[in-house]
Amino acid sequence: MPLNSYSVGRDLSLDITGPNGPLSFSQITGFSSKPDITDQKIKGLDGITRHLRFPDGWSGSFDIERQNSTLDDYWSQLEANYYAGLNELPVTITETIQEVNGSVSQYRYLQVLLTIDDAGSYKGDASVHQKLRFVAARRVKVS
Repeated sequence: MPLNSYSVGRDLSLDITGPNGPLSFSQITGFSSKPDITDQKIKGLDGITRHLRFPDGWSGSFDIERQNSTLDDYWSQLEANYYAGLNELPVTITETIQEVNGSVSQYRYLQVLLTIDDAGSYKGDASVHQKLRFVAARRVKVS
């Protein structure tokens, strides 16, 4: 539920679906995404610079506090598939946002590739923080 008419982190939920079904990545504590663009400057003979913009996919990251082996198992399987000569199959991320007006917005990231940025550091009195990043071909509005 929105807090004082502002979107906050708890207004967001994520569903990550791999080629073999849902991926439940422990406790997700952070999520960020951004559109990637390529732009081109065009300098006319009139001296005016004009710009062209080309959508170039999406990218982002997850912060995870490790509670299970899902991320490690997923990556282990990707490596095994690679060395066995198998193609990497993309995942899908569905982002659901509870809007401040009570409505729900839903977006889907397509053709997603996940990469572990940090598999975690194990210390005596601390949780194991993992970092996962992604690239996606597109983000489309579902509802």
